[in-house]
Amino acid sequence: MKTRLSALLLLALAPVGPAQAGPLAITQDAQRAVAVTIYNGNLGLVRDVREARLPTGRQEVKFEDVATQIDPTTVHLGSLTDPAGLTIVEQNYEYDLLSSEKLLEKYVGKRVRLYDGDGTYHEATLLTTNGPVFEINGQIYLGSLGRLVLPSLPDNLVATPTLVWLLRNQTERPQRIEVSYLTGGVTWKADYVLVLGGADDRSELTGWVTIDNKSGATYRDAALKLVAGDVNRADEPRRLGRALERAAAAAEPDAPREFASEGFFEYHLYTLAGHTTIKDNQQKQLALLSATDVPVRKRLVYYGAQDYYRNSYGMPIGNQKIGVYLEIRNGKADHLGLPLPKGKVRVYKADASGSQEFVGEDWIDHTPEDERVKIKMGNAFDLVGERTQKDWRRIADHVWEVEWEIVLRNHKKQDQSVTVIEPVPGDWQVLSSTHPYEKSDSHTLTWELTVPREGHAKLVYRLRTRY
Repeated sequence: MKTRLSALLLLALAPVGPAQAGPLAITQDAQRAVAVTIYNGNLGLVRDVREARLPTGRQEVKFEDVATQIDPTTVHLGSLTDPAGLTIVEQNYEYDLLSSEKLLEKYVGKRVRLYDGDGTYHEATLLTTNGPVFEINGQIYLGSLGRLVLPSLPDNLVATPTLVWLLRNQTERPQRIEVSYLTGGVTWKADYVLVLGGADDRSELTGWVTIDNKSGATYRDAALKLVAGDVNRADEPRRLGRALERAAAAAEPDAPREFASEGFFEYHLYTLAGHTTIKDNQQKQLALLSATDVPVRKRLVYYGAQDYYRNSYGMPIGNQKIGVYLEIRNGKADHLGLPLPKGKVRVYKADASGSQEFVGEDWIDHTPEDERVKIKMGNAFDLVGERTQKDWRRIADHVWEVEWEIVLRNHKKQDQSVTVIEPVPGDWQVLSSTHPYEKSDSHTLTWELTVPREGHAKLVYRLRTRY
């Protein structure tokens, strides 16, 4: 139906009556600067500066080419040339967008013209767009009878979302007008690539920012800022808008073209040196960081569970997986030190032929400087764990004693260090252990075991727990 209506519609904007002084249109051609601050949660703050010569007195102004997902309650307008000389009397947001279907809807019940191929036409009344259906000289006609021509464009239809103001201007100089607003449909995320060295103790880390713009507007040669952090969205958008405007007003660094980080409130603000164009319906990638010779610690972790102390197990629990983790310290001494926004880390390592192969990925959260990044890689193939409950008895009401034997088997050609972590419930006490242990916290026991190459290591411990 939409294709049929579009095909039969020929729009003729013929002047009706004498020329009228209409609103002054300020388009993107008048833009002098634009700045975009993008947040993690599908939110952007746009600051758009345009220049126009306004007549003195009252004037209706159309500010065109704004984002289609704009939140009109967050719009703020001000003059950079003469703030006291420009005041807003009234503000409107027009979003009834122009389309062939909308045009036909506006002309239901009105007179239109249907042109034949030889240039002659019929005066008709459009009765409904469903068909469409026309009335011509008292008769009803269904479907297309020729080219449909409308006399004018309705006032309440706009080609793009438009802000309309009634302004009072007191200066004859050209006014530089700054408009700021919040919009949805624009977001950013961070992605990282970690390349491991041959010994798994050094790495190269690169970070990329991916911007996804579906806001309905293009931001040309824009100053770009990114905010990393969990910004709370309240029910008072004007208050949030003012806070975000202050974030966007932070000073911009000069070249080189890279991101500079600074603390802002309880978040981190990343500012791109220079400018970039962010097109509508475009994904853009920008370099965030690049670091070489970054120390890495690989950890092999064997986890237990709290219910191992509450029940009697008659059979060994075999083929338990040993998790593989990578840890990186985000410090300057480790060739990092830039606050890392949350994102996905993909890890690669060269095989025997030198070809880089994908070995795992994980999400990291926002990580401040000098904190550690922990990346779960998966489970070890050549290391397995097995546990056997050697003893379990009830000593009194809510008091149990249990003894576990843990065997770790290593099928690699090198010795491996494995961390055994046992979550222990209730009030507990270790009665015996074949290896030194650490009480990591009130409910965690930790051992560090060396498992010989093509061999095994055995840990036996006994504890009493009350809960």
